[in-house]
Amino acid sequence: MFSLSSNFFVVFTMILASFAPLMAQLNPNYYEKLCPQALPTIKTVVERAIAREPRMGASLLRLHFHDCFVNGCDGSILLDDTPTFIGEKTATPNNNSVRGFDVIDQIKAAVDKACHGNIVSCADILAVAAHDSVVALGGRSYKVQVGRRDALTASRTAANQNIPSPLSNFNSLLSNFQSHGLSLKDLILLSGAHTIGFARCLTFRSRIYNETKAIDASFASAVRTRCPPVGGDNNLSPLDSSAKIFDTVYFKNLVQKKGLLHSDQQLFKGDGSQADELVKYYSKNGGDFWTDFGVSMLRMGNLSPLTGTNGEIRKNCRKVNS
Repeated sequence: MFSLSSNFFVVFTMILASFAPLMAQLNPNYYEKLCPQALPTIKTVVERAIAREPRMGASLLRLHFHDCFVNGCDGSILLDDTPTFIGEKTATPNNNSVRGFDVIDQIKAAVDKACHGNIVSCADILAVAAHDSVVALGGRSYKVQVGRRDALTASRTAANQNIPSPLSNFNSLLSNFQSHGLSLKDLILLSGAHTIGFARCLTFRSRIYNETKAIDASFASAVRTRCPPVGGDNNLSPLDSSAKIFDTVYFKNLVQKKGLLHSDQQLFKGDGSQADELVKYYSKNGGDFWTDFGVSMLRMGNLSPLTGTNGEIRKNCRKVNS
C-alpha cells in the first residue's frame, strides 16, 4: 500500500513538472480575471506622461530594453542602490542616462489602487508601458505578453557587460543579440526603436567629428551646433529627424548616412549585406516594420522571465519586499 502511494506520488509529481513550463508561459490575458483594469490603467498613466513630455515614450521603451538585456525581463533595472547593494541603475550604460523611474512609480501606485492590492509586477509594468509608448507615438499595437514576476536582486556587472554600447561595431552588436537568443532581424527591428527619442552629445561626439567617410557632411555639420568638441556632454540631439513619431525615418536616415550613433550607422554600411537589405526594406515598408517590430518586442520580452513562484511581486518597484 505504501509502495503504491509512493509510486503514484512520484508519477503525479512528474506530470506536474512536465506541465510547469506551459503553466509558467507568459500570455496576454494574464490579468483578465486577476485585475481587468490593470492594462487600461497603465495605458492611461503612460499617455498622460507622454502628453506632458513626448520624450518620455522613448525613455519608457528604453527602460524595458535595458531591463531585458540584463538577466531577463525581471524589473531588476528599477532597484535602487542601498548601502549594502549596488544594482543596475548606476551601471555605465544606465547612469545619468535611463530615466522614467518616476513614471513607473506613478503607474505602480495607480495600478495597485485599481487592482485593490499588489497584483501587477514591476517587470510587467515595464513591458506594457513600452508597448503603450510605441502606440501613443504612432506605432502599431501588439499583444503584450504578461505574467512576469520581479527579481530579488540586480547585477551592475551584468549591466555593464550586456547592454550594447552606442560605440559598438556591427559584429559586436550582432554577437550581443545572438547571445540573448535574438537574430539579425531582431537587431535591425529593435534598433528601429531609435525612431523616437534623443541621445546625449557624449554618445555621438566621436561619430560627428571623426567618421567623415561614414556620415553625411551636412548632417554632421548641423549636429555639431548642438555638440561642441569639448563640453556639453549632456546636450541632446534627436535620434532621427522625427524623434516624436514612431515611423520609419530612422531607417531612411541610415540609408542617407544620417545615423546619429555609431552603433546605428553600423547597421547600414552600403556594402549590400543582409543588414543593409533589411534596413532598406524597412525604410520603404512602414506597415511591415510596425508588424515585425511587435514580433521582435515579444521575443525580447520573453527573455528569461520569472514566473510561477520565482521572484516576487514588488510593492515598491525600487526595492525588494521586506
